[in-house]
Amino acid sequence: MRTWITGLALLGLLGLSASVASAQAAPPPGADVKPGVKNIDLVLCLDVSNSMDGLIGSAKIKLWDVVNYLARVQPAPNLRVGLYSYGHNTYDKEAGWVRKELDLTTDLDMLYQKLFGLTTKGGIEYVARVTRDAVLQQKWSDDPNSLKLIFVCGNEPASQDKQVTLQEVADMAKKRGIIINPIFCGPAAHRDAQDWTQFAVLSGGKFSSIDQDKAAVVVINAPQDQKLVELGNKVNATYIAYGKAGNEGKRNQLLQDVNSEKAGQAVYAARIATKNTALYRCEAWDLVDKCKTEKDFDVTKLAAEDLPEEMRKLTPEQRKTYVKEVTEKRARLQEEIAKLTAERERYIAEETRRQNNQGAQGLDAALRETIRSQAKARGIAVPD
Repeated sequence: MRTWITGLALLGLLGLSASVASAQAAPPPGADVKPGVKNIDLVLCLDVSNSMDGLIGSAKIKLWDVVNYLARVQPAPNLRVGLYSYGHNTYDKEAGWVRKELDLTTDLDMLYQKLFGLTTKGGIEYVARVTRDAVLQQKWSDDPNSLKLIFVCGNEPASQDKQVTLQEVADMAKKRGIIINPIFCGPAAHRDAQDWTQFAVLSGGKFSSIDQDKAAVVVINAPQDQKLVELGNKVNATYIAYGKAGNEGKRNQLLQDVNSEKAGQAVYAARIATKNTALYRCEAWDLVDKCKTEKDFDVTKLAAEDLPEEMRKLTPEQRKTYVKEVTEKRARLQEEIAKLTAERERYIAEETRRQNNQGAQGLDAALRETIRSQAKARGIAVPD
């Protein structure tokens, strides 16, 4: 069954994210990676000028599918994602109408919140400026074997910036082992795509073109979606908020559930699948994840005010038992979700082949194709 969701229709949801305080700090780069596995740092630079509603809508709809694609890597990589927007005429002119939305982080809820906060308005798009800022401002992994990617998307000539050139940005990125992948939102043969193709050559990245004129994004609803939604709601009850970040972390988790669900049940089902992977990490505010990632973490030493109300009167041993029981409950639910997710993926793959959709690729396909080839060069295999 095929459902069409327009990027413009999603703009009505933007107000939901504004109520969440943006002060929830992302963990410092050295604190949010797991040792012994591959590092993937990925920064998205999205054009938010007047004509880019379709691009922003696609990013909101397809983010969880792209993350789930990366979750196929075993063992699960240290994935961090950053976000920039550019071309909005309310942004700082001195900064080239570029805004950093999010530093590299493992916090996927914060990433989705920022995506839902984007609006479109403007017409001056400095591709070189936004990619330069991404190269210089982010604290990229210093592991020489890490995969460091920038995807910059837009539909105007990439050489508009008269202060910063594509050549100098490409040189900066290559010196740091960062690959810039330009995505042109329009036909590859369009005259404005020439700069984008050249930028890919200069930076050693991959040029892609996507169908920006398409009125909607194709979403396939699967028969497993409704059950996944039910199980996902049950899993939410197993998150135990603790510490200063606890209440805000849980509130933002639920808000991004709402944003995903309003984008469509299939989008919400994809988010639930993401939350069931090792890439969805909440140890900064959830006791279950904290105890799983830090085996020597002692829940008995937390101050009472850092615990949720239901745990404050428990004895030290009762605290351990409580967390253990909730952890086991989540594990049982996750087993069901994993089984349903596998069935859902098979259904979507078969339905996609049956529909045999033709035409230019979408944003998610461009991201997956590029990530797959460039990950392979770093010894990171993304299974089919």
